[in-house]
This record gives sequence, C-alpha cells and structure tokens, in this order.
Amino acid sequence: MRIRHTLGAAALAAVALATAGTGPAQAAGSTVLTHTSVGGPAVAVGDVLTADLVSGSYATFYSSATGTSGIKCATSSFSATVTGNPAAPGVATESLNSHIFGSCTANVIGVTGVKSITVNNLPYTNSVSDAAGNPVTLSPTAAGPLQTTVVLNTILGTTTCVYRAPGSIAGTTSNTGQTIGFASQAFAKVSGPSTCFATGYFTATYGPVLDGSVAGSPHVYIN
Repeated sequence: MRIRHTLGAAALAAVALATAGTGPAQAAGSTVLTHTSVGGPAVAVGDVLTADLVSGSYATFYSSATGTSGIKCATSSFSATVTGNPAAPGVATESLNSHIFGSCTANVIGVTGVKSITVNNLPYTNSVSDAAGNPVTLSPTAAGPLQTTVVLNTILGTTTCVYRAPGSIAGTTSNTGQTIGFASQAFAKVSGPSTCFATGYFTATYGPVLDGSVAGSPHVYIN
C-alpha cells in the first residue's frame, strides 16, 4: 500500500531538508549549502531538494521512543524548496512542501493496516545550520502547527488518529552520505480512540539529498 504524506513520517514528514555534517572543513567564501562538493557551487534560492530514505532503512512512527510498536514504512521521500542560502557560517532555510510514504505496516493490537497518513498545515519551514552539531529545525508556519492525521484499518472498522508536535521538531545532517535524520521526535495525540497510541515518535534518515534543479541532480552539502 502506498501512503501519501501531503506534507512530510516521517514526515512524519516530511521531512526537506539539506545536508550537513562532520565533513571537510568549511570552504572560504562558500554559502551554507553547496552542491557537487563541500565548497562547490552555491545551491540557488528556488532550487528543489529531494531525498529518499537511506537504503535499507525505515521511517517509523512508534508508540515509545525506544520501542518497536506502531507504524513502519519501507519507502519514503520528501521535496523542499530553498528559500534562503546565505554565506557560511549561517542558517539556510527551506520550505518543506511534500512527503510520500509507501510499503507501510502496523503492529498495533487490533490494527489490520494503515489506510493513509496526511501531514496537515503545509508548508513547514526548515532551517539548516552549519553550527556545531549540524542542527536542523522543522517549524510550523501561519498555516498551523505540525500535525499528522493517521487513518488505520482495524478489526472494528476505520480509526482516525490525529497527532501534533508541541512546537518544532529537531534533526541533524551529515556530509557523510549527504543525509538528514530525525530521531524519536514526539507527536502527542490530540484526537482518536484508545487504539491510537498516546504519543507517536517519528524516526527517519533520508539521503543522499539531491538538488533536482541542477542537471544531473548532484548531492547537496553543508559548509
């Protein structure tokens, strides 16, 4: 079954987002985001960045930060538009516009399948910093909070669960593999029956992040 995140399992997700990391030293005169290499050509404002899940990994939405009960998706991808890319050091910004999930399963008692996942109130703003730790912050806009609606098939019929982040969610990036990852980011249930777990923890790693607006879709780096 293919599940569309009109986001991003996550984004869940959806994740959109550029890459950072513990790669080579910052190149003099470069922008925060470059493509092809560290210190390479600047990623232009308006470019569209895309990424799939790291090969062999899953996007998960589990009922606890350390458990394995909940939803697991074998495929996922995101798309984001660059809205700002200043000279390094600094913070680049992106508009996270869409996120797609597929091959999803659930192992929650009473749940027979996942009908749909929809991330509400798009677009979101993504900030990518080249500061220590390579932080990424996904934040809501005036459209509303970070919110995800999950529709499950159960033995008693269809169940709708709505989850909302308390504010922004945080991730990290790496120039090794040009990845962006989110680990156990909490979304609290705001509506739904007891079948819906009280808190959903989103985890996923995407990469390589590509600049789809440039010929050949080169990898994206942070400087």
